[in-house]
Amino acid sequence: MEIKSEDKTPKVKKSFSKVIKDAFKELKETSIAFVKAPKALWGVNVPYVLEGLVYFGVLTILGKFNSENVGLTDPQAGLIYSFLTGGITFAMLVLGGLSDKLGVRKSLIISFLVLLLGRVLVGISGTFGMQNGLWSPMFFTMTTGLLFVLLAYGLYQPAAYAGVKRYTTPKTAAMGYAAIYGFMNLGAFFSGFISSLTRPHFEDTFPPNGLTAVFWVYVIITFIALVITLVLITKKSDKDAVDAVKASNENEEKEDEVKPEEKINNTKVIFFSILTLGFFLLSGFGFKNTLNFIFDFSFLGLSITIDFFFTLTIILFALVVFEYLRKRPYHPFRDKRFTFFIFVLIPVQTLFAHNWLTLPYYLDRAFQGSVVSEYFEIFSNINPILVFLFAPIVAGLTAKANVYKMMIYGTFVMAIPTFLLTVGPNIYLFLIYVLVMTIGESMWQPRFLQWIAEVAPKGKVGLYMGVGQFPWFLTKVLTGFYSGWFLMKYVPLGVSPAEMNTETMWFIYGLIAIISPIGLVFAKKWVMKDFKLKAED
Repeated sequence: MEIKSEDKTPKVKKSFSKVIKDAFKELKETSIAFVKAPKALWGVNVPYVLEGLVYFGVLTILGKFNSENVGLTDPQAGLIYSFLTGGITFAMLVLGGLSDKLGVRKSLIISFLVLLLGRVLVGISGTFGMQNGLWSPMFFTMTTGLLFVLLAYGLYQPAAYAGVKRYTTPKTAAMGYAAIYGFMNLGAFFSGFISSLTRPHFEDTFPPNGLTAVFWVYVIITFIALVITLVLITKKSDKDAVDAVKASNENEEKEDEVKPEEKINNTKVIFFSILTLGFFLLSGFGFKNTLNFIFDFSFLGLSITIDFFFTLTIILFALVVFEYLRKRPYHPFRDKRFTFFIFVLIPVQTLFAHNWLTLPYYLDRAFQGSVVSEYFEIFSNINPILVFLFAPIVAGLTAKANVYKMMIYGTFVMAIPTFLLTVGPNIYLFLIYVLVMTIGESMWQPRFLQWIAEVAPKGKVGLYMGVGQFPWFLTKVLTGFYSGWFLMKYVPLGVSPAEMNTETMWFIYGLIAIISPIGLVFAKKWVMKDFKLKAED
């Protein structure tokens, strides 16, 4: 596979006014081209809005459902939540390549069918008065449903992005990736309204809180998304869209047939993966048991704690990764620059996780007695609607900008406003933080997703999209481990805002986030030496 490197052609310097004029002209032309996109592309976008609503809606109420309905302890409920969100991202890594083999249409239909089955099981778990508690019928019914959701998502999201690549032209690609990213956020913004409007009316029908009724509403929405997919992405509309894309680019090469890959024996990978999961469940982060050993000792004045089974989990996870990559010489993770590029974004991505791990608690506790605290759910979800508004606009204005530079600028703009919160709780500074952070997010996140899809060889888009999500999996896991401790230490429950130390918390979070743009700047020369912009067969 040969890679096109960065264009070295000298560029004519333009005045600022000329740059702005050209940018808005480009935005207008790109937007018009995207609105006229084929029906099949809207068959990807419209269900994506609905799925964003359902996905984030479930995340919002899942912990409460596990604690109050299923009867789990808060740590156990948190473990279910972590396995769902982290498991979805890991499933995308493992199953991303499957969407390439099945094709966009078939992958999306199968995904929604499995999502529908999983969400029906979750709804059933709270409908028929099953015995609750850990390892109860209610627990197994719910977790089986979540497992189906987890697996379906591993196929769904890579297929959706592959669909955007398949149904867009070079002229509309940037807008297409930005739009699908924005549509997920649009759904996320409206997710909170579903629960608040549904739950109070069904507390007597589905005691103790009416949450089961909300799950059934999400089942209906998932079914609607499936129907829309079937109606808009037919074999004919798929063919028409592909033909239109090819016709719009006279230099477009005919799509090569994907040669069947040699079958790989994954027995060791599966075996090590099962052991890794088992040891994690036996560790201190899993379920309490008498088999685990905790070693406490001091070294150079430092208190050190070693969890026996968690240590084995780390070792076995490393073996899983090694064994998986050893037999896949063309896997994206074998490319040092590609791997660095996606992993260096983990620090700034922690700000995404704080949107639900930290912000709701911060707004509720640090702004006690104010309208912000009273309606903290609304203020916590300003970011998604802003992303929906800004992502397509920023993408249109920067469609022809250098990808690597946009990554540097975007991550810097996203990270730097975090330091505004070090002044202390202030609603105006918070709103500026959300606005500027969202602009930064809109600058780099859609371009990052587009870049992954563009550098992927033909027939490998799903695989590359799945791999690109792996650092996000690590981000959710790592951030979840320390965010609770920071809240307990700097924004504790039951104390006045004057006794809190939110300034230090946000200063540390800002230092973590700023690592990404700094790392991109220092590694620029090495990365750009063979930076991949497009893949050629």
